[in-house]
Amino acid sequence: MTEKDVIVSASKLSRAFPMQDGELQVLNEVDLELARGHAVAVTGESGSGKSTLLYILGTLDQPSSGDVTLLSVNPFQMSKDAQAEFRNRNIGFVFQDHHLLPQCTVLENVILPSLALKKKDSSAEDRAKNLLEHVGLADRMKHRPTQISGGERQRVAVCRALINQPKILLADEPTGNLDQKTSETVGKLLLEMSEEQKTVLLCVTHSLILAKKFPEHYALQNGKLKKV
Repeated sequence: MTEKDVIVSASKLSRAFPMQDGELQVLNEVDLELARGHAVAVTGESGSGKSTLLYILGTLDQPSSGDVTLLSVNPFQMSKDAQAEFRNRNIGFVFQDHHLLPQCTVLENVILPSLALKKKDSSAEDRAKNLLEHVGLADRMKHRPTQISGGERQRVAVCRALINQPKILLADEPTGNLDQKTSETVGKLLLEMSEEQKTVLLCVTHSLILAKKFPEHYALQNGKLKKV
């Protein structure tokens, strides 16, 4: 892997949270490099720091120390506005809870992130329709989130995460609220879509079944990232 290939880089990444009697060290000098097309699962016990790692790499949290480089830039040296624009343009998120807006249709929910871009994206609606058709939701576009199943909502969330054609796709327990059969469908979809879009995919999960489907699997233990 050359420096040019690297999309996500973390070097000696640490995160500690202040406590009444000191501090809680969650991440301890984590190193990670991911190139375009890499799909990585990270497992660990509750409180091990999985989500903290994902939030830092997604610029939703800041490291206590260490370096983070995304697409050859340090996002933590940007202003808040520039960082938000960078995040919206380059990073897609899929969470355990789909966070769809109940008042919007499926199609409108997918299009939504494109509306925050400074430059109007005239192709966003067509791209959203293509994504929804690709995941088998062509007949659900005008439905509201309450009118579709949990698995369908997560498929909508995956499409929404991909609408701005991000280079980085981050998934936080994406199958945590789903039954086993639906979890398998959503997990397979994430891997297929990230491969087609040539994104970096980082998925943090409790599910060893899901993690084993990924080409690369790491575990967070005592603040350290270890290859499984």
